[in-house]
Amino acid sequence: MEIHNDISKLLLSARGAVVAIGNFDGVHRGHQAVIAQARAQADALGAPLGVMTFEPHPRAFFAPSTPPFRLTPLAAKARELVLLGVDHLYAVAFDRAFAAISAHDFVAKVLAENLGAVSVVVGGDFQFGRGREGDILFLQREAPGFGIQLSRVVPVTVESGPIASRRIRELLTAGELDAAADLLGRTWEIEGPVVHGDKLGRTIGYPTANIDLGDMLRPKIGIYAVEVLIEGETEWRGGVASLGYRPTVGGRDLRFEVNLFDFEGDIYGRTLRVRPIKYLRDEVLLDGLEALKKKIAEDVIEARAALKTRANAKVDGDGRINNKSSLRTVRPQGGR
Repeated sequence: MEIHNDISKLLLSARGAVVAIGNFDGVHRGHQAVIAQARAQADALGAPLGVMTFEPHPRAFFAPSTPPFRLTPLAAKARELVLLGVDHLYAVAFDRAFAAISAHDFVAKVLAENLGAVSVVVGGDFQFGRGREGDILFLQREAPGFGIQLSRVVPVTVESGPIASRRIRELLTAGELDAAADLLGRTWEIEGPVVHGDKLGRTIGYPTANIDLGDMLRPKIGIYAVEVLIEGETEWRGGVASLGYRPTVGGRDLRFEVNLFDFEGDIYGRTLRVRPIKYLRDEVLLDGLEALKKKIAEDVIEARAALKTRANAKVDGDGRINNKSSLRTVRPQGGR
């Protein structure tokens, strides 16, 4: 898959695609349905499959004070799109100039002139252009004049309702990891570089990697059993992680720290992919370092047991799981 950050200078090979458009934060099962419809059209037309997304997420642009909420930073999103067979990822810079583009110019200049799109596929709630003035009806009127086909994919739903990034965020911040994975179609991952901390963990026998979460969503505060992939490696390792303020040692800032089982090495600066597998417990104030050390030992035992159960489950190397919920039929709706 090729990633394009400047769509005004695309080579001929990156133009003429069937393009799925959206933020696709999480690349959840609803997003996968949109991309699958685009894949089917691309195959039928003999065209490449493209995905247009926006960096930063428009929500971060319009409300920069919003707490971190990203489910998938661009690198994680790209990995998922590769698995879905996407040929081209158009990561459009969402800045002041782009936000000011009219709905008409979005179709005429972005879709037709820049991308040369032969067809676009969107979700039912897609809006675009200055002030979100464009919608499905606007596309139905405007796109044919530029030789662009249009398909709309209705929301994918489970018993609790439509699958949405918002709902997945709610589940993760409630510690409902299995329910979130059900909607994603895979285990959610936290990703970030290892940065220097206060090195307290090594003094009590449990050295930790302190991970910079950047704009990623903070899940529920507490202790987790985790699987970890170190940048440059191919084997996922077991561990126990803590997201919290570390009240026992007088901590004030929120940190995400991971203790890797049976591991020694310098990983500062390397990126870790961390899959929270099971929420073990809430963060609690303990009576000193000895009590903390004892509690961590208990956490390690529980985490190892959870990871052993995980190893016996049907989970592939990409974190995909056998889904148990019942999806309602996804039916694309065309508009010419």
